[in-house]
Formats: sequence, structure tokens, C-alpha cells
Amino acid sequence: MALLTGSNKKNVAVFISGTGSNLKSLIKFSKLKKSQIIIKLIISNNSKAKGLQYANIYKIKKKVFDFKNTLSEKKVINELKNNDIHLICLAGFMKILSKNFINNFKGKILNIHPSLLPKYKGLNTHERAIRNKDKYSGCSVHIVNSRLDSGRIISQKKVRINKFDTPKTLAKKILTKEHKLYPAAIIKALSL
Repeated sequence: MALLTGSNKKNVAVFISGTGSNLKSLIKFSKLKKSQIIIKLIISNNSKAKGLQYANIYKIKKKVFDFKNTLSEKKVINELKNNDIHLICLAGFMKILSKNFINNFKGKILNIHPSLLPKYKGLNTHERAIRNKDKYSGCSVHIVNSRLDSGRIISQKKVRINKFDTPKTLAKKILTKEHKLYPAAIIKALSL
């Protein structure tokens, strides 16, 4: 990814599976004058994902693919290439991408994860942090590679876990941080 010059905005695709709260914060960020990105495409593996409503609200192209086999993955790759996508942002996308897919966009796929990686890769991060009596949790944005939640970390934000926190309250606190962290991490990633 090269350093941006002038008004060269990068085309971004956001992959979602659920409510799209990170997608919404990325769209708001993309609308800022200083933003370096344009969200050209929203892709989901779930036709009922609430986040798809933002495509209608903000007039962004959306597509749903099942990601069940290499044929559907080929269609996704073609869609991304046809839309001249420079960066893919996974935002609550609950499918693991194939090695082949990742190699097609090497170093150009970011993911936001609700833990301080390398701790708590995968699911149930909040429950695990509380059960282990951690003092802090948080969120991380990393470059996606072929190993789950193991790519180079771009940025992290810490959140204090207090003794009354439940997985639900911790998730809420971390999500607020995610909305600020992801745009900042994108700026950082684009300058690498």
C-alpha cells in the first residue's frame, strides 16, 4: 500500500455479517473531508444482516455471497476487482476467508477483533477475558493472513475491565472504542 498523495482516495469494500455498527462508523469516516477512503462496496455472507440497510441509506452498492465454495469466492474476487477495490475491511464478518482469497489481496485485508491480540483469537473473547480475571481487554486491527487473527497488528485500544463487567457490558465498552480505532488504523495501514 503506497502513501496517498493529493486527493487520491482509495476504494474500500467492507465485509459484514451482522448489525454493521463498525460499517456505519467507517461510512461516517469516509464522508469526512480529510478521509482517504471511499466505500464502494458492502459485501455480506448473510442476506438478513441488519448492516445491509446502510447500503440503502448511503447509496452504496451491496452484494450478498454465501462464501460456501471456491466458485462463490471467485465471484467475490471478480466483484472486488471490477470495482477497483484497494482495501478490504472486515467488520464483524463471521466467515474465515480461504488462503487463495487472502493471497489475491495480500496485505490489503484488515480485520477488527474484540481483544488485545495475540490474546483471545477467535470467538467468545469477552467471556474469556473476564473468566481469566484480566484487568484489561480491548480491540485490535490487524492485517489478515492465513492464520486466524494472527496477522500484523496495526493498532490497538485498551479497555479496563471492572469487577462488575459482564461479557455484554464489556462488549459494549469495546465496541465504542472499535468505532474510533478502525478509521485511525485504516489511515495508518494506507501509509505502510
